[in-house]
Amino acid sequence: MKDNTRECGLSQPTKGNEEWLHRLVRPNIWELTPYSCARDEFKGREANVFLDANENAYNSPFNRYPDPLQEELKAELAQVKGVPAEYMFLGNGSDEAIDLVYRIFCEPRQDNVVAIAPTYGMYEVCAHINDVEYRPVLLDNGFQLNADKLLAATDERTKVIWICSPNNPTGNCLQREEVEKVLKGFSGIVVIDEAYSDFTQMRPFRCELPLHPNLIVLNTMSKAWASAAIRLGMAYADPSIIALFNKVKYPYNVNILTQQQAREIIHNRPKLQQWMTTILTERRHLMPAVAELPLAKEVYPSDANFFLVKVTDANSIYRYLIDKGIVVRNRSRVALCDNCLRITVGTPQENCELLSALRQYKD
Repeated sequence: MKDNTRECGLSQPTKGNEEWLHRLVRPNIWELTPYSCARDEFKGREANVFLDANENAYNSPFNRYPDPLQEELKAELAQVKGVPAEYMFLGNGSDEAIDLVYRIFCEPRQDNVVAIAPTYGMYEVCAHINDVEYRPVLLDNGFQLNADKLLAATDERTKVIWICSPNNPTGNCLQREEVEKVLKGFSGIVVIDEAYSDFTQMRPFRCELPLHPNLIVLNTMSKAWASAAIRLGMAYADPSIIALFNKVKYPYNVNILTQQQAREIIHNRPKLQQWMTTILTERRHLMPAVAELPLAKEVYPSDANFFLVKVTDANSIYRYLIDKGIVVRNRSRVALCDNCLRITVGTPQENCELLSALRQYKD
């Protein structure tokens, strides 16, 4: 894994003016008194007898509630990501952070959010769950956003703009100038999902947090960190926003097994880097090989560990691959992705099996 510590170089935060944030947050959330975890009450003191939380005294360490703020894990991630722990929230996958954005900032049946389209589907699903209007704005034919078009879709009740870069399912990074134009032109919350940013050479937006107090950046251990099973997502933001996340989240949202495994993964960065190198090498070989197939009409550029390909008949090819025991993602029902399949870059053997099957496909 590449070390972004030097790249970001964020300093410890200083307390700033929170009036702008007060204006955006739902009143009931601003006034909320959070649940007090047992372990919070003696924080900073030594203790070795724990009789406060009605835990079973046996089966250590799994009998104890985990650190509610994951402080040891955050300290290690801070060294890797170049962002102080005060700017960091950890959750049960990025989906928890996505849901918390709605619960903190969006008043049901009153507020709305704006998002690029196509993009990751959970932004819209969470909007519907929270009864918040969702306004998709189509990208252009090259899957790039137009900042003016995105900002024009907002009104006085727009609380959040969702941007994903590299985007899913298109795979491409969005033009930085247009994203920055959105950040400067919108007074609400801008969320940039960088789940796939480790596969690119672009400077991550989490490095720009001091310049944009309204910015939230998402990241995850599911992709480049090869750990989707442990369900660990990250949100980076101004410490005043992180405090709201910690206020609203469930008390022990990241279990001890996830915290332990995440720390092991961090210590195994050379192996992760080796896997990353292999994935990027395979991507360079797989994409042009697919492009040469008669069934491929266009293979779109990718900055992620997957790519989008327009084919002759996505539904038929998808079913054919399923019959061969090969699962890809049919994105034909997604805006601008008619007859498109999204293909994740696998191991060399998996990629060979995919190509072999596609070469045998008959219309």
